[in-house]
Amino acid sequence: MYQPGLNDLDAVIAIARRRSFRAAALELGMSTTSLSSVVGRLEASLGVRLFNRTTRSVSLTDAGRMFVDLIGPSLQDIRSAMDVVRSQQATPSGVLRINAFSAAAREILSPLVLTFLRTYPLVHVDLVTEGRLVDIVAEGFDLGVRAADLVPADMIAVSLGRPQRRAVVGSPAYIDKHGAPRAPSDLASHPCVRVRLPNGALLRWQFEKDGEPIQMDVTGRITLDEATLARTAVLEGIGLGYFMEPDVRSDLEDGSLVRVLEDWTPPRSDLCLYYPSRRNPSAALKAFLVLARQIGDKPAPRPPGAAEARQIG
Repeated sequence: MYQPGLNDLDAVIAIARRRSFRAAALELGMSTTSLSSVVGRLEASLGVRLFNRTTRSVSLTDAGRMFVDLIGPSLQDIRSAMDVVRSQQATPSGVLRINAFSAAAREILSPLVLTFLRTYPLVHVDLVTEGRLVDIVAEGFDLGVRAADLVPADMIAVSLGRPQRRAVVGSPAYIDKHGAPRAPSDLASHPCVRVRLPNGALLRWQFEKDGEPIQMDVTGRITLDEATLARTAVLEGIGLGYFMEPDVRSDLEDGSLVRVLEDWTPPRSDLCLYYPSRRNPSAALKAFLVLARQIGDKPAPRPPGAAEARQIG
């Protein structure tokens, strides 16, 4: 008789959380076909359908919702027990799941994540990037990476010593044709590339000078929902763009983009690694935190060529 294992139950939780077989399969590192087979076997064993599936959506049935509500706490208890045992390991191993927004992931990938992997070859890191804020405990992550002012109050934060900063940029051709804004109010006469956030709201451009914050709803002929698409549009001269500084750092260095309103975009809160309080963190988590604190104690390296980057305003 078929007896579901932990991986089968994890699969159900992942689908319920992601509301997508494809997204859950990517998270679990398996094919969509294999995941469907796992759910099919479990549903046949239980004698009920757990999910309503159409070509466009996935949702829990009433029985599925009850099943997830009942097994969720038990799975968390089992994972906690496994963490307790893993904390006794002398050598870090296992999987670390990290949630971060894209710019933060790029900031930590080389100095922290890749250095960690080279140091501890028995650990696998699953780094998930997304724009929305998530409950890292509820969604099964060990760690999150956000700006310090976005870290939940009940989490332990480790500063990575990389102040977050925005940059307003345009292509040289655009600046030569339209001129450079000298103050945020000048943006009213400039086309801007607007970005839609994961929650559906439009990103408001935030500025600050002499302690006075300003938020603006800019106008423009194109709205996109992904930073790399917005960068392409700005490189093509469609308008001005508003980015996290790391997203356009190389473009500023090689002169592909020109920075404007720099004195209106001062550094903000530091980038932080954060995690829930645990009495028995795994050896892998403890080792990762040690390395993160070492990196946080060092000043962020100045990008090569930054002094030569063309800047206006």
